[in-house]
Formats: sequence, C-alpha cells, structure tokens
Amino acid sequence: MVPWRARMARTLTRNQEHYRRALQRLPLGVASNFRFWGEDRTLYVKHGRGARITDLDGNVYVDYRMGYGPAILGYADPRVDAAARAGMEVGGVFALSTEGEYRVAERIANMVPAAQLVRFSNSGTEAVMAALRLARAYTRRDDYVILEGSYHGLFDAAMWYTPMDKWARVGDPEVYPYSEGIPLSTRHFAHFVQANDADQLEDVLKRHGHSIACLLIEPIMGNCLGIAADPAYVRAARELCDRYGVVMIIDEVKTGFRVARGGVQELYGVRADLCTFAKAIANGYPISVLAGREDIMRKLGRGVAHGGTYTAHPVSLAAADKTLEILAETDALERIALYGTRLRGGMSAILKARGIAHSFVGHPSMSGLYFAHEPPRTYRDWKGSDYTFYDAAAKVLHDECILCEPDSREPWFVSAAHDDSCLSDTLRAFEVAIDRTLDALPATRRVPA
Repeated sequence: MVPWRARMARTLTRNQEHYRRALQRLPLGVASNFRFWGEDRTLYVKHGRGARITDLDGNVYVDYRMGYGPAILGYADPRVDAAARAGMEVGGVFALSTEGEYRVAERIANMVPAAQLVRFSNSGTEAVMAALRLARAYTRRDDYVILEGSYHGLFDAAMWYTPMDKWARVGDPEVYPYSEGIPLSTRHFAHFVQANDADQLEDVLKRHGHSIACLLIEPIMGNCLGIAADPAYVRAARELCDRYGVVMIIDEVKTGFRVARGGVQELYGVRADLCTFAKAIANGYPISVLAGREDIMRKLGRGVAHGGTYTAHPVSLAAADKTLEILAETDALERIALYGTRLRGGMSAILKARGIAHSFVGHPSMSGLYFAHEPPRTYRDWKGSDYTFYDAAAKVLHDECILCEPDSREPWFVSAAHDDSCLSDTLRAFEVAIDRTLDALPATRRVPA
C-alpha cells in the first residue's frame, strides 16, 4: 500500500475504460442504479480487504460505505469466509431445509427478544415486503404509515417520496412515486408522517386507524443521514400502535446487530411486533430476516405465502452463524463504536478550527455529518438545508481515496476492521477536502458558519 503522503493523484483510466465496455451490456454500466456515479467517476472494485478496497486502477480507498453496511467485520474476514466455505460442503440449494436455519434463528432470538419466530429471505427489500404482507393479513387492513425520508427497499409500496423543493410550506407536501412504473392507484394505501412528531402520528391513527395495518419505522433512518428518533417518540409510537391495534414493524435492515447486539430495539428499549434485518447479519453474504411475535408469525404458511428458491442458502446461513457469534461474543461492536466516536472527534476538531458549524446524527457506527449547529430531526430539516458543501467535499474525499457516499443522506459506516491507519489517513484527507472545498466554493464559507 502506498503511504498517504506519497500517493500520486488518483487516476481512473481503467475504471472509465471498463465503464464504456460495461455500458454495452448493462444499463448505466452497472447492476444497481446507486452504483452509477457518472461517466467519469463510476468505480469498479478489484478486491476488498479489511476496511479498504482497491479499484481497477489500483487506487486503494479507506471505505466508509462498506456495501451500505453489510461488511461489519470488514471485507474478506477470514473467520466468516472459512465458515462460508464449510457451508459450501452442504451441497447447495435443495428446496428443502437444513439444520443451519434453526441454529441461526436461535442466535437471533437470543440477541433480539422480539424475534420469537424467524423466517429468512435474501435481501432487505424481500424481508420488508413480507413484513408488510404479514401485517396486513394479521390485521385484515390494507393501509400503512411510513415516515417521510425513510427507506424500506425497492418495492412499490415503499417507493414514495416528498420533493420538498415543490412544497410551498403550507400544509403537507405532495407525495410522488420514486420511480416510473409504480401504479399511482396504490398511493392511497400509504399515510406519511414526520419523524419525532407523535402528535401527527396520533392524528393519523385517530382518523384512519380502522384501516391501518402497520407503522413501518426506522428509529435511525439508514438512508437519511442517520436521523435518530427521540426515545420518547419511539415509546409514544409503541403505545399508539398498541392503542389502535396497529402492528409496529421496526425496520432494522441497517441498524440490526450494528448499533447494539439487540439492534436499535435494545438501544431504545422498545420491542417490535415484527422486525426486519439484513445488512450486518452475515458480513456481506446475502441473507435477510423477518422476525417477530409468535402469534403473528404463525400465520406464515397458514394463509400467508412466503418463500424463495435461494432462501436460507447453506453458505449464507454458515456465514451468518459465524458473524453473529463474533458480534455476540467479542468486543467487535464496542470497538466499532469507539472508532466512530474517534472519527467524529477528529472531524469535529478540523471543522471547529475553521469555524464551520456542524453536527453529527445517528449512532457512531453509522454517522451522518450535517453542516449546521443543530442536527436535523426530520427529513424536512435535511431536505430544506444546503448540503452542497458536503456534496463538494465528498468528491474531494474520493480523489483523496476516502470513500464515503457522494449523497449526504447516506451515513458513514464503520467496521471492526477500521484501525488507526484508517483513521489517520481519513483525517488527513478530510482536512484537505474541507480546505479545497472552501477555496473552490467561497460562498460556502457563509453556509456552514
């Protein structure tokens, strides 16, 4: 690895050449819209080890995306990969069950009290889809409540957003589909509320509770800067769900087994009726979980359909078993949180020295950086702010081989593989990025101050 101070400026020649080839067979040259960063800046990974990845040009990055959170122990963790290789010996997909399903379900139940029964899927989207279907079946209601700015996967029921630039700040903003191809007729099932506003949630339940099956909530918004709900709000939401017979679905696809061994439910002292997990379960191997109350979960197979050819693949189960063992029985999560706290402290010192107002949102293991004295409490707070400074600084960080999401909504994810060398490289590059952004965009000197 080339020392940070001696490293030459980043070049992307091979990445760009591969992009032009890939574009002939892949829309946008990638397998997911979110991996396209423009014709000149889209990256292709050669390999990843620990907390660093190497692209096709040989640029080595300290990574704070970590696959949007799955690589909680770091890329190519030898313990998890050895377990996965052992899982290969089982033989593949049988359209039958294996013993591994029970072992992993037992681990999850021991870590998350709400997980009385468990079902597996392959992605967070699939798990949330199943949770919504199950809640509707259990309550015999069709509508659901969702928080503005939350993200619950790429399926029609969850793909609605509020474009605040079109909002006249009178009444509630209009809600639009996040993509073409979403039937507009399904919009009436969804009711939107702001985070941290229990009165608004209560008002919606008073008016529509008879038709609402569930509240779908991320107490820490994994795709909106890591905006965290107040504990009092989560407790109030729990009580309101109980009062109106609404199923509380806590989406822990990003927070599960990351912010605490029992996830955000442990952190907030709340218990979901149904909960979903995915990212950190198996250190990057594809698996997700729907779990919850026994009386609700028993409807699966008794009126509610759920399944999948590749569900509970032995390789993913073996990786999950080992990953959860490490998270439950070692100090990995404590080290992750400590690193995140040190990272925040170092970034804060750099910003304070330049008189730049800032705050951090979320948990140290998945932090959002916000350029204002007070952190946002709702999606509207973030959307109504000026985040051009962050977006410009992120591009400089990429050029300095520190990989954060170019969109300020995505938190910085920390893994157990981030070490002192990662921290020192990051803070050096962060100082460069802030100074270059200030120099290139003089007007932003006034924005963060």
